[in-house]
Amino acid sequence: MSRVGLVMGGGGVTGAAFHLGSLFSLRLATGWEPGAADVIVGTSSGAVIAALARSGHLDLDSVVGDVKGAAHLARLLDKIIYRRCKPAGVGRWVRHGILPGLRKPGIRLALGCPAPYTTAGIREWLERAIGEQANSWPDRPTTIVAYQLEGKHRVAFGTEGSPDAGLAAAVAASTAVPMLFAPVLIDGLHYVDGGVASGTNADLVLGSPEPLDLLIVTAPMASVEQRPDARFYEGIVDRLGGSALTAELDAIRTAWPETEIVVLRPDRSVLAETRPNPLDTAAALPTFLRTLRAMRRTLGSPEVWPVLERHLVRRKRRFPWIRPEKLATG
Repeated sequence: MSRVGLVMGGGGVTGAAFHLGSLFSLRLATGWEPGAADVIVGTSSGAVIAALARSGHLDLDSVVGDVKGAAHLARLLDKIIYRRCKPAGVGRWVRHGILPGLRKPGIRLALGCPAPYTTAGIREWLERAIGEQANSWPDRPTTIVAYQLEGKHRVAFGTEGSPDAGLAAAVAASTAVPMLFAPVLIDGLHYVDGGVASGTNADLVLGSPEPLDLLIVTAPMASVEQRPDARFYEGIVDRLGGSALTAELDAIRTAWPETEIVVLRPDRSVLAETRPNPLDTAAALPTFLRTLRAMRRTLGSPEVWPVLERHLVRRKRRFPWIRPEKLATG
């Protein structure tokens, strides 16, 4: 059997919907179970889906339960994600955000700032969704990435030497977007969204003691396409995310030249739903549905399907969603 790694990057609410649509499509097309990956790395929204996959709860019942339409789903997600809290921590912001940010302006200027929301709702929802597994750690290699304010570095929860935390606590830390969510306190130290370090953190798979045969990366914030009415900042975000991911994949290819890599990114049709606001809960269901349609083309392409078939399909078969001549002609 091939050794398979799965990396899921950050991307907000619509990023989580993109991950779900991509993984559901992979499972339908190949029969492969994403939770069985030999290595899983999750950052921000990718951390949420990583926890569901590894705990065996990658299904719609676990994610949304009994919802009645898109509007009901949006209200449910608002209640889970956007739990109000009293903004606090000005001193922390000065120490870990403002002063370092003045020397080197950028996203770090916002680190540790008071925020209107807490990720406690996400943590509690995950505890309900996966039960006792939320307060322990999976037996198989699973990495959840956050950024530590005090040390000013990324922390890969689940790896050797990382803080002792349960899966739900690590996910809460990984999803604490600066300025929007308050930092998460674990063992006396503050953590924020792992996307501060990198949108994908794909290079962390190199911690595996053995090379992978296949690496699958879902990267909602590293698109190579642009929607026609894109806001000015969308291209900047994608270029930054794409640049970091390219460097990480270069490092992986250097260390493991035999590893095949498949990167799944949102195409223009998906971007029409995910942008301009990836944190919009009303866009979750449209993004998921549009991703399912887009993955029919992406996974069935002559560049992607033969790779998936080599590593994920136990019994050779035609790609079930497209005519066989498509594979022959491209």
